[in-house]
Amino acid sequence: MPEPALVITKLEKTYAGGMRALNGVSLTVPKGDFFALLGPNGAGKTTLIGVVAGLVNKTGGTVSVFGTDIDRAAGEARASIGLVPQEVNVNPFEKPLDILVNQAGYYGIPRAVSVPRAEQILKDLGLYDKRDQPSNKLSGGMKRRLMIARGIIHEPRLLILDEPTAGVDVELRRSMWDYLQGLTAKGVTILLTTHYLEEAEQLCKHVAIINKGEIVANGTMEDVLAKHEGTARNDGYRGGRLEEVFLKLTQQS
Repeated sequence: MPEPALVITKLEKTYAGGMRALNGVSLTVPKGDFFALLGPNGAGKTTLIGVVAGLVNKTGGTVSVFGTDIDRAAGEARASIGLVPQEVNVNPFEKPLDILVNQAGYYGIPRAVSVPRAEQILKDLGLYDKRDQPSNKLSGGMKRRLMIARGIIHEPRLLILDEPTAGVDVELRRSMWDYLQGLTAKGVTILLTTHYLEEAEQLCKHVAIINKGEIVANGTMEDVLAKHEGTARNDGYRGGRLEEVFLKLTQQS
């Protein structure tokens, strides 16, 4: 079997004050997969992502990225990861082209390489015409696409997307998913968190559902749906298949 993109083993995180965000989480993301990590607010998704990306110190357990332990070789592991956080945090006065080129510089990519690469990414994401405008002039959807562009400028092998289409209209969401599916077709592994469960159901090969710091379901999308289907809401409302399974698991846990 090919080496997994991400292996998390018995991961724990307890914050100051005693709040336990992760309680022995184990998870494997296959290489080249489009993987959904789902859970209600406060379930531990953002903490898990933060640990993998090197932004949060774990309390226990291990994490490896393409076989590289994040504690033993943090720089090597992080170079393989692209992170698109939920919050739009680009410099509002910096131009999109400069944002990408400067980000590439953090990874030691020379301008002779980063400028044409950035221009191509901006073209692919429909932002090339805005490359020399301050980013605060961009629409909300354009800022979201710029966040993705920044996350992939160093050509990471694992791309982590934390609610990348929050507040984005349907048409733009579809174009973004088309682009991201193109990345997975080229071998990029994507770990996605989203509240748009129907999109996750359509896009992702595997899914893990986390609740109160523990994994309550994990497997291929079809296997998880088949195993946990069958419980309707008491009010008679029926959502999509994944929505029903998600509510069943997170409400009963």
